[in-house]
Amino acid sequence: MAKQFSLAYLTVLGCPPDEMIEIAARTGYDFVSLRPIYMGLPGEPNYSLADNKELMQKTKRALSDTGIKLLDIELARIYDGVDPKRYLPSMEAAAELGGRHVLSSIWTDDRNFAVERFAELCDLAKPLGLTVELEFVPIASVSTLAGVLDVLHTVKRDNAGVMLDMHHFHRSGDKVEDLDAIPREWFRFFHLCDAPVEIPTAKEEMTRILREARLYVGEGGIDIASVVNRIPEIPYSIELPNTKRSQELGYEEFARRCLESAKAYFEKHPRTNQESLSTDKKKLIEV
Repeated sequence: MAKQFSLAYLTVLGCPPDEMIEIAARTGYDFVSLRPIYMGLPGEPNYSLADNKELMQKTKRALSDTGIKLLDIELARIYDGVDPKRYLPSMEAAAELGGRHVLSSIWTDDRNFAVERFAELCDLAKPLGLTVELEFVPIASVSTLAGVLDVLHTVKRDNAGVMLDMHHFHRSGDKVEDLDAIPREWFRFFHLCDAPVEIPTAKEEMTRILREARLYVGEGGIDIASVVNRIPEIPYSIELPNTKRSQELGYEEFARRCLESAKAYFEKHPRTNQESLSTDKKKLIEV
């Protein structure tokens, strides 16, 4: 099965969705991962497709003209006081564009509230044919794989899943063996990048690397292959924010180099049968 790649929004932070789609097509990606949910961050443009009909039409036209598909949208955060219905217009826009998934993360320490609102988000997404993938982030409230699995096992929604980010998985200190116990259908796409092997102790430095200084795949010190070999073959969304390089190279050349480095890494580290072995082992345990 040929590997498929998506160009994630943070890799080309600030690029309008229609231009992003055209860049993805010219540089060899299969998908894009857009951010039509406006987060109000300093200096970040508002690309809310639900509120900007002209931008929605440009985006739809770009997808049609290029053949690029929409993999997912972000970011449906669960935070104190949030009403998941605020994400419904963006999810409806994603469904209209043929999107598959909604990315979510949890930023409240109130577990009961988080579980209730995440379950509601899944229920809102289901009639639209969308799944909701919960990501753990080292600076968020749910910061480990165990935290994500706790939520997923509690909500018991068949359109909910886990989204692994290579940077976050390494920073969380989770073990690759922990992936064996996760239902295979919970894996739907994967955030791909690299970073220095040393894990920062200061939250400020962790945040800086996470948001603006990730590395090309194979350039850092993370054992990416060990994780990839434990999960099914799913699309790789290259989320590789690096402010310095994207500004120096421009969106298109930077996106191209991100993809080239990922493909070169996988050529040097061909997939083993570890994932199938892990699945077989799990079946034996269940029997």
